[in-house]
Amino acid sequence: MLYLRPIRRFCTAISSPNIFKSSISMNESSALVKLKNERNPDKLFHLFKANAQNRLVVENRFAFEDTVSRLVGARRFDYIEQLLEQQKTLPQGRREGFIVRIIMLYGNAGMTKHAVETFYNMHLFGCSRTVKSFNAALKVLTQTRDLHVIHSFLNEASQKFCISKDIYSVNIVIKAFCEMGFLDSAYLVMIEMEKLGIRPDVVTYTTLISAFYKNNRCEIGNGLWNLMILKGCYPNLTTFNVRIQYLVNKRRAFLANKLMGRMSLIGIKPDEVTFNLVIKGFFLVGNAEMAKRIYSAFQAQHYKPNCMIYQTMIHYLCQGREFDLAYTFCKDSMHKNWFPNVDTICMLLEGLLRNPKGKKAKVIMTLIQGRVPPYSVEEVGTFVHYLCKGKGYDLAYALCKDSMTKNLFPSVDTICMLLKELPINLKGKKANVLMTLIRGRVPPYSAEEVKTFENILSYKPKAVSG
Repeated sequence: MLYLRPIRRFCTAISSPNIFKSSISMNESSALVKLKNERNPDKLFHLFKANAQNRLVVENRFAFEDTVSRLVGARRFDYIEQLLEQQKTLPQGRREGFIVRIIMLYGNAGMTKHAVETFYNMHLFGCSRTVKSFNAALKVLTQTRDLHVIHSFLNEASQKFCISKDIYSVNIVIKAFCEMGFLDSAYLVMIEMEKLGIRPDVVTYTTLISAFYKNNRCEIGNGLWNLMILKGCYPNLTTFNVRIQYLVNKRRAFLANKLMGRMSLIGIKPDEVTFNLVIKGFFLVGNAEMAKRIYSAFQAQHYKPNCMIYQTMIHYLCQGREFDLAYTFCKDSMHKNWFPNVDTICMLLEGLLRNPKGKKAKVIMTLIQGRVPPYSVEEVGTFVHYLCKGKGYDLAYALCKDSMTKNLFPSVDTICMLLKELPINLKGKKANVLMTLIRGRVPPYSAEEVKTFENILSYKPKAVSG
């Protein structure tokens, strides 16, 4: 039996480090869980700081971004600065990719000065600069919306650190200038960069084309489209969608549809955005039949409608008073937990309530009451208003009761409107139920508000003589 002793010792020597590593891993993982669940900004700061060298925390981009985001929400910019400055001094601060993340996190926090200083001081913590960190700082700087500052950094910083700008640098600046409304400056940046040997790509052209179209300078937008083709740079899906959007806005639905048909010739498959734009285009020119045909073609190609397409179909079918078809789309959409906007649903309910024998409005209201998350009290008030307007008193009562049961009480004006509108034969039972819920509200209504409700219920119109 003596030969068993060294074997047993050997096994123990191997298993102990595994157990040790496992316990470390569990501790590191638990830190991520604690960070995710911590809501107190002070505790969150100290917890993250204590885990500054925990690789699972530091290398987890979501944990980093989420922590900074919550500290921004708490307006604790001092904590953000301490955490990010601490990270620069650690071994990971020598990696450019990590410093790029620090720069972007400062940008997300609106701390532009700190982001740019991080770029300028990279050599102090042993990290080399390339166009990647340059582009990160440039992107953050565009948040300043200062044309001069962006231009200066683009030229001076690249010269100072011998960094060759790339097409991403150009696209960052062009996008920023377009968003600021400096379209001519954006175009000139493209021309200047092309002279330096940086060839515009499809993103460059698409950004400019979209901006000129949105600013009603369609001649330049069309010219850029032609220039792009002439230079051998072919449009992608986004470029086609931008042009189709322009044609739809100009009420040129047939041209938009024709362009969608041409996409497949160069191997680009239209997406849900493309179809939604063309469908909307035909509705806007009053050609509902063609819009429905496009939708049928969409389904025939084995696409599935998304929330945008449902919204478009329901909204414009209601406008065309095709409430039964709109109901079918709405029911299908709600079953998938895609709810059209409140105004569209109200328009549909108003139309469905014109058929007093129909049960379709009730089906829609049942789906509305089952929505997760529930509608806000303001939205419930809007529904109650339209239901009362369409004489759907039972449905308005059911919605109001359901909302109150969840402790989501509509405004006093909404409740007063419903109590006034309830027909005499419904006021007894249903008003009593509502008043019971009103009296049980937490926090309670004021005595004056309760008195207002009671006065409405006790009011009896005088008989007219003669």
